[in-house]
Amino acid sequence: MNWFDRTLGAIAPGVGLRRVRQRQALEVLARAYEGAKTGRRTEGWITPGTGANSEIGPALARLRARSRDLVRNNPYAAKAVQALVSNMVGTGLMPRARAGEAELARQADRLWARFASECDADGLTDFAGLQALIVRSLVESGEVLVRLRPRRVEDGLAVPLQLQVLEPDHLDTGRTEELPGGGYILQGVEFDPLGRRVAYWLYPRHPGEAGGLSGLGLPVARRVPADQVLHLFERLRPGQVRGVPWFAPVMLKLRDLDDYDEAELVRKKIEACFAAFVTGAEDEETLGRAQLDAAGRRVESFEPGMIEYLEPGKDVKFASPAASGGYAEYMRMQLHAVAAGVGLTYELLTGDLSQVNYSSIRAGLIEFRRRMEALQWQLLVPGLCQPVWRRFVLAAQAAGALPDGAEIAAEWTAPRFEAVDPLKDIQADVQAVRAGVMTLKEAIARQGYEPAQVLREIAETNAELDALGLILDSDPRRSTKTGQDSGREVAPASSDEDRNDTE
Repeated sequence: MNWFDRTLGAIAPGVGLRRVRQRQALEVLARAYEGAKTGRRTEGWITPGTGANSEIGPALARLRARSRDLVRNNPYAAKAVQALVSNMVGTGLMPRARAGEAELARQADRLWARFASECDADGLTDFAGLQALIVRSLVESGEVLVRLRPRRVEDGLAVPLQLQVLEPDHLDTGRTEELPGGGYILQGVEFDPLGRRVAYWLYPRHPGEAGGLSGLGLPVARRVPADQVLHLFERLRPGQVRGVPWFAPVMLKLRDLDDYDEAELVRKKIEACFAAFVTGAEDEETLGRAQLDAAGRRVESFEPGMIEYLEPGKDVKFASPAASGGYAEYMRMQLHAVAAGVGLTYELLTGDLSQVNYSSIRAGLIEFRRRMEALQWQLLVPGLCQPVWRRFVLAAQAAGALPDGAEIAAEWTAPRFEAVDPLKDIQADVQAVRAGVMTLKEAIARQGYEPAQVLREIAETNAELDALGLILDSDPRRSTKTGQDSGREVAPASSDEDRNDTE
C-alpha cells in the first residue's frame, strides 16, 4: 500500500479496502495472461482483431497457388496429400439403404450401385474416385465445389443425375457487394438477409485456362442456385465463408526445408570439386599428364596406381572436406513440425519407422485415426454423402426407378483401417461381441463390409456345407473356439424341392 491507500483507509476504510482488492485483482490478471503483455519478447508480434473472411479473402489466392506448387514439387507435401486421401476416403464411403420394407432397401442399394458407377460427369471414375478427388482438392486448395447436374431421362442413365467436381477457382472471389432487400454477396457466395446461402457465382470454366488455351477469353461468372452446389471446406472459425489450404501453417517451413536441403547439396558438390592443390612455378611440370582445354587451361588427369615424381620445389596438398553434422537430426525435427501442422504422424509423412515400436506407433495411429473419423463424420458425410443420397433418391423417384414418396434413408460405412496387430484386434472384437457391448453387424461394418451381404454369404456357405455333408472345425455351429465338439445338432438345409412339396 502507498501513502494514498493508507490515508484513504484511515478516512474511508471500505473504499480503501475495495481499492486494494481491485489492484490485487489487476496484478493477478496481468500475471495470468503474460501473452497480452508488450515488451521485448512480443516486439513485432502483430495481432489484428480481424474476422475470418477479412483474413482469408486477400490471402486465399496466393495461399492456394503456393500450396499447389508445394504439392507439385515437394515430396513431403505430395506424400501428405496421398496419406490424407487414402486414410480419409480409402476405397470410398459406402451407403446402406434403410427403409420400412427390406425389399425396398435392397432395391435402393442395387440402384445406387448403378448410379455410383456412372455418376461422374466427366465419365472417368465412380463415386469412390470422386470422393478421393474431392478430398485431394480439399487438402490442397482448402475447399472444393461439387455441382449436382440433373440429366434428361433419354440420356440413358440409371438415375438422371451426375456430379461435377470443380476447383474453388471457379468461384468469383472478387464479387463482394450489398444486394437490395438486405442480402449480400461475400467472395462469390450469395446470402439472403438471414445469412443463408442462396447462390454461388461460378465461372463456366477455370479462369486459369484463359491464358493457356488460345481463343479463350476471360469467363464471366454466372449465378447458380445453392441447392445445385455442394461447398466443402473445414470451418475453423464461426462465420467463415471460404476454406484455407491445409498446408497454410507449414508453407514457409517446407520452403525453408527445400532451401536447406539444396544448400547441403551445393555444399557437397563444391567440396567434391576440389581434389588437390599444386603449388610451384607455373612453367614446371605438374602431376599426371597435363592437357589443355579449349580455353587454354591446364587439365590434370590421375590414373589408378600412378606414381609421379615431383620436381624440386613442387608441393601437392589434397583437399579433405569436413563433414557437417546435425543434418539428419535437424531434418527430423522439422518434419515432425510439418507432420503436426498437416495433421499426420511423422511416420506417415516420411515413412521412417526406425524410431518406433509397436506401442508407440499404435498410440500415434489411434490419435490420427480419431481425427480421420472426425473429418469423415463431421465433414464428408454431412457435406457430401448425405446431400448426394437425398438428391439421388429424389431423382430416382422422379424417373420412376423408386416408389414416389417412400422414405429411404442411408447408413454410411467408412472403409476400415488396417490393423496394426490383426490377431489382437480381431480377438478384441470377438470379446466385445460375446460380452454384448457390440453387435455382430457392427463388428462386420467396422471391417468395411456390408453386414447384410456378409450374413447372407455365411448362410449360403453353411447351407452348401450341410448339403454336401462337410464338417469343418471352423464351423462355430459344430465346434467351440478351442476346437471341441459343441454337441449341438445342426438341422440339414432343406432344398428348394422340399420347400415346394411342403407348400
